Parts: sequence; structure tokens; C-alpha cells
Amino acid sequence: MAQEHREQWGSRTGFLLAAIGSAVGLGNIWRFPYIAYENGGGAFLVPYLVALLTAGIPLLIMEYAIGHRFRGSAPASFRRMSRPTEALGWWQVAISFVIAVYYAVIVAWGACYAWFSLTQAWGEDPDAFLFQDFLQVSEAPGAITGYVPGVLWPLVGVWIVVLVILVLGVRRGIEWANRIFIPLLGVLFAILVVQALFLDGAEVGLDALFAPDWSAITDGSVWVAAYGQIFFSLSVGFGIMITYSSYLRRRSDLTGSAMVAGFANSSFEILAGIGVFATLGFMAVASGVPVDEVATSGIGLAFVAFPQIISNLPFGAALFGVLFFVSLVIAGLTSLISIVQVVVSAVQDRLGMRRVPAALLVGGVTAAVSILLFPTNQGLYILDAADHFINQYGIVLAGLVSVVVVAWIVRRLPMLEAHAAKTSVVALTWWWRITLSVVTPIVLGFMMYDSLRAELASNYEDYPTWFLLTAGWGVAGAALVLGILISLLPWKNLPSATADPDDPEPGTAAAADDAERGR
Repeated sequence: MAQEHREQWGSRTGFLLAAIGSAVGLGNIWRFPYIAYENGGGAFLVPYLVALLTAGIPLLIMEYAIGHRFRGSAPASFRRMSRPTEALGWWQVAISFVIAVYYAVIVAWGACYAWFSLTQAWGEDPDAFLFQDFLQVSEAPGAITGYVPGVLWPLVGVWIVVLVILVLGVRRGIEWANRIFIPLLGVLFAILVVQALFLDGAEVGLDALFAPDWSAITDGSVWVAAYGQIFFSLSVGFGIMITYSSYLRRRSDLTGSAMVAGFANSSFEILAGIGVFATLGFMAVASGVPVDEVATSGIGLAFVAFPQIISNLPFGAALFGVLFFVSLVIAGLTSLISIVQVVVSAVQDRLGMRRVPAALLVGGVTAAVSILLFPTNQGLYILDAADHFINQYGIVLAGLVSVVVVAWIVRRLPMLEAHAAKTSVVALTWWWRITLSVVTPIVLGFMMYDSLRAELASNYEDYPTWFLLTAGWGVAGAALVLGILISLLPWKNLPSATADPDDPEPGTAAAADDAERGR
């Protein structure tokens, strides 16, 4: 695709809303509160803030600068930066494809539960309803032997929404969708939090979440948890921010945008923590048990604990349930759109395709794989294994390798810093280079070591080895191998790119005029 025809965001606000929409996902609602609770409560906010400033925002700025400087998808941008690094971009594209395939079905579950909330269809036993009645999960991992219509049709609906938005393009589709979804998400979740704060026992939950355990600050695992949460929640490491920033106008504030997106994401996480733990406090008091017996995260929090809470609410149960699950759906949709766009953009650049056929091709293939695997009696097992391994040994490892390659092998940090400085209000200094070249690699490297040590000690969730080799290690390894293999294929039409494709050629009169104006 010719460089001068690359799509652009309509405004900086549109880009920021899209970036925030990508970052604010399911993990903000069902992962952060529990991570904070388990790692020092209020004291966890100290390492969390340090991690945001020394890893999260610096990584965002690096990815913004790469995409904006080289004006392409992740593979195209890495290739233009240094030919051997193209494999990193395709690795990230493969990771995004895997995540999109299973992420959509969780959004579909949320849509179903928003409807179930009206009648509390889960009955007296939300756990049995989820796994037996709704998902119809087999007793153990194995061959797919049945489809679940109750999941299939909502999943088809999710993919239709995503495809329509992607077909409409960056400005008329992704940007406008986020202009609607992100303010709506903020309003809905704010109403939910206010309602939660008026529940009996809300103060018990908030005390459990925010009461600081200052001794936790000296625990290295708490710091690793803080860096891990920041890394997972900001959509770095798998090509999204490189792709999104490539659609920015050439005079864009990269560092300021990264700070706004980073702090907005963290603010929503804290808001989610307040809402979730105020509600868990109500459940603990109503059940006569400590908060630690009801606190959980992930699927168990969203689709078991919250339905149980909704069934016991003294007022507004249906409203509370709809607010919570619609918020999950919106947060999931904005993230899913950004993940699929990584693949769409790469296909556009690689094959020279226009937006509509590329979106239909990528979206159709991704949706087909998603629909084939996940509305089945094996869907939850496949999702669990794929999610665990692609996160731990896909996203984290790809992020670690990207930082090391950019900082130490191709040594592009000074160039990226200079590029960001040309258009940004907040100047980068030595702290940016130090955090990316030293702090981030050390922390991510330790995360990989610690995760591998636990992984090799016992099978994840005690799943059979053959299943983990297929749906876990196999998926993560295939993403890496596929990225390398695609990068070996020659490009036919890859136009050169500069940071400012509209800049005049050096030595021309226009260039001299620009120099006099101090551009």
C-alpha cells in the first residue's frame, strides 16, 4: 500500500480514545483488583506507580515512536528500522491473531450474562450453571464432541460487530466506535461503582483492598507482580501501539499521548478495584466470611462470584448485573478491535490490499477459527491453555526481545528519542534510555525465569502433557516460528518511509524555508 495513502486518525483525541480502549480490557476489571489485594493492598500502589513510570510509559513511548517514525504495521515498521528485525513484527502479528481468536468468546460470554442478569438465569448455583449448563464443558481435555449453540450465536454476533467496525476503517470505524464506547464505559462503570459503594459491607471490601501492608514493599515478588500488571494492561508487546501510532499525523505529541493513555488506564484499574472490592465486601458480610474467602479473579470473579453477588443484592440486582456485564463487553470489544487491527494492517502492508478486502479476509479467517474451536465442549480448556502460554511465552517474551533488540542490538533508542522529541511537549531524557535498556529487560527477564521455573515444576492446572504441548506450548511456539518464516519471504511492494513523509527533500527551497521557520 502506498505510503501516502495510509489512513490517519481524525484527531489526537480519537487516537487517545482508541489507545485507551485497547489498554482498558477485561484484565483491568477482573485482574488488577485481585493482584493489588494479594500484593500489599494500598502499599501495592507504590511499586505499581514506579512500574508505570519506569516500564509502562517508556514502552508506550518506544512503540509510539517506532510506529510513527516508520509509518507502517508492526512488520513493516520493524523492517524499515532494521531488516533482520522484521521477524519481531510478524511474531507480534501471530500473537495478536491467537489472542483475537479466543478473546472474542469471552466478550460473547459477557453479552450472554448481561441478558441472564435480567432474570438471574444462573439460579442458585452459578458455578454449575457456568460450566455445565452454559458452557457444557467436558470432564477433561480431549477431542471436540459437541457444539454449544448458546455460545455460538453470541460469538457470531461479536464478530459481525468487529468486522463492521474494521471495514469502516481507522477514522470512520475504529475511532468513532471508541468515541462512543469509551465515554459509555466510563459512565456505566461509574454508576456501578456508586451503586456498589452503598451496599452493606462495602467498607469492609475497600479496607481489605486499600489497607496498606508496607512490609510487602520489600518483597521482590510484589514488584514483579506490579511490573507484570503494567505490562499486561497497557497493550504493549504485541504490535497494537505500533500499528495505532502509524496512523497519527506527522506532528503528534508522542510522549504526552503515552502519559495520558498510561494514566487513564491506571485510573480505570483503580476505579475497577473500588467497584469490585466494594461488591466483594458486601458478599463477605452477607455470607459471614472474611473477604479473602470470596476474593478471586478472572473467569471465576466475573462469571461465578458476581452472579452470586447479584442474586443476593437487596436492590437493583438486574441493573447492577447489566451494568457490570455490559462494561465487560465494551472493554472487551475495544481491545478486540485493536488486536485484530494489528493483523489487518500487516496484511494490508504485506499484500498491498485495500482496507475492505483486508479486513474481510483477516476478520473472516480469525472469526472462522474462533467459531470452530470455542463454542464447543472443549472451548474453555483450549482457551485457558492458549491464554496462559501466549501471555507468558508470547507477549512477555516478545516484549523482552523487542526491548533488547531495539536498545542493544540495532541501537535505535537515540534515533527514536530524537524523533519523539521533534513533536512532543514533554522531552525525553536519560531516564527513558536507562529504563528501556536496563530496568525493563531485567524485570521482564526475571518474569520469564520465574514463570519458566514454575512451569517446568508441574503441568499447568494439571492438564495432560499432550494437551499442553498442543494447546499451550504448541500455540506459543507456533507464533514464534510463523513470525520467523513469514519474515523470510520477500516483499514485492514495500515503499520506503521516513518519520515525516510529507517533509520536503533535503537541499530543496522548501527545505530551506522549513529550516528558517525552525521546523
